[in-house]
Amino acid sequence: MPIDTNQIAGIIEPSLDAMGYRLVRVAVLGAGRTTLQIMAERRDDASMTVDDCADISRSVSALLDVADPIASAYTLEVSSPGIDRPLVRPEDYDRFAGFEARIEVSRPISGRKRFRGRLLGRSGDTVRLIAEAGEVEVALSAIARAKLVLTDDLLALAQAKSGSAAPAH
Repeated sequence: MPIDTNQIAGIIEPSLDAMGYRLVRVAVLGAGRTTLQIMAERRDDASMTVDDCADISRSVSALLDVADPIASAYTLEVSSPGIDRPLVRPEDYDRFAGFEARIEVSRPISGRKRFRGRLLGRSGDTVRLIAEAGEVEVALSAIARAKLVLTDDLLALAQAKSGSAAPAH
């Protein structure tokens, strides 16, 4: 029986929100032993620590033990999204407007399945970006995978959030 990641998100999201975290993604990984990956970030946009991941792990474990949404044995993995984070929620495309992203679509748009460019945010149910060939609009429903691209701008944002000084050139 497939694991319903939306059901799991519904079970754990209120608790994470109350603890000061934003749920980024729930994913099920692995062909052998199942791994349930919970990706979260701090609502105050500070860097995630090992203690943050441990707190989330304890809370999520307790909630899932009670709700029992997964029939088989699994390993729980809690992580931060990292600097080149996945873009999962519609609001992510507005939040990271101005940064470079890589988007893969489920069906070709003008003969292409992959796009890379600077995010311009959303316009209704579409994501806008400036790619090599000009502005592209991609329906949110067509996006299979999307993530930020590691660039100097993104590194500068991450360093500002963590409070560390930028490296001297």
